[in-house]
This record gives sequence, C-alpha cells and structure tokens, in this order.
Amino acid sequence: MSDRSDDAPPRLSKGERTRARILGSATDLFSRAGFNAVSLRDIAAHAGITHAGLLHHFPGKEAVLLEVLAQRDRTDAQTVFPDIVRPGTPAEASERLRGLIDLVVRNSRTHGMVALYTKLSAEATEPGHPAHHYFKERYRVVRAELTGLVRALQAEADSPVVVDPGVVAVQLLALMDGLQTQWLLEPEAVPMEALVRAFLTRLGLAPDGDAGRGPVSA
Repeated sequence: MSDRSDDAPPRLSKGERTRARILGSATDLFSRAGFNAVSLRDIAAHAGITHAGLLHHFPGKEAVLLEVLAQRDRTDAQTVFPDIVRPGTPAEASERLRGLIDLVVRNSRTHGMVALYTKLSAEATEPGHPAHHYFKERYRVVRAELTGLVRALQAEADSPVVVDPGVVAVQLLALMDGLQTQWLLEPEAVPMEALVRAFLTRLGLAPDGDAGRGPVSA
C-alpha cells in the first residue's frame, strides 16, 4: 500500500529530476558568470552528468538559457506576476500594487535569480544574443501592463500627482532594475522595498496604509 496521500504532488521521473538539476546548475552558473562565459560542459559537470547526458535533454546552450528564463516566468506567474500585469478595474488596483511590492520583497530574498536576470538582461542588449528577443519583448509587455496599472491607481487615488502613466511605468521599471544592480553590489545600503514605496508615495500612489509611513531608512 502506498504511503502517499491523494493530494501529494506527483513524484518526478528520473528524467525530470535530471532536467531540473541541469536547470538549477545553469541558473547558478549563469548568475555568477553570465551566459557567454559558461559552456555546456560546465553545466554538465556542475549537474554531475556527462556532456552527452545533458544533450539528451537539451539540444544546446541556448535551449537551456531559454528554459531557465521560462522557468522564472512560470514562478512569477504562480505568485504575483499576473496580479501586477493585469490591472483590471480601479477597485482592484491597490491589491495589484501590493503584488508588485511583494515581488520586490521576494527578489530581495533570491540573490541568485536577481543576479541572473541582471547579468543576462545586460548581455542581451546585443542583437545577436539568444535572449535579445526575450528581454526586448518582456520589457515591452511589462511597460504596457504597468502603464495600465498606474492609470488604474491614478483613477482610484485621492490626490495623485498628475503625470503620464506611461512615463511612470518606465520610471518604475527602471527604478526596480537599477535598485537590483545596486543591491547586488551592496545589499545593506539599498532597501529595495522601502525605496519603491517611497517613489510611489511621492506620486500619491502608495498602497493602502503606506501614506503614514515615515521617510525611507536603511
């Protein structure tokens, strides 16, 4: 008789476990050295398998990279990302803004993923980089969706600062990415959550209960 309960997650097959180990190793290595400096043999050695064994699961390094990025997106989708990018009605905007701040908080606890995203997004500015299209499209979509969120927040706020929602969206995205770079260099000097909250407060868009918070402190 099986000891597993009906609601227990299904056990991964050997192949699924190997694939997960490859992606974990790739995430670790890419976050430390970037995409260009890491080889498939490096990833295989880190994962404890042969180069041929890795090729059984992925046809090349680009495929590994794209799956690492897709895995990040799936993680976001399971937590707060849908609540960030689908602004819905004005009445729902504050809840979605809290989801955005939750994402900032989560990022402050995942150094490796923040390092990975920061390194890869910088490398991917080169048109020939395998993740160039991914990051270009991701920024385009997130800018558009954040614009909708800011517009909904402005409609709900008592006294928002009058500013183009598209401008605020670009500034907010730049702030979050820029803070991540500074945080990677000196975490104790860059309180990401507090700084994002301060930016939103100055625009009259702070989440419920934030208006009375004091100045940002490290």
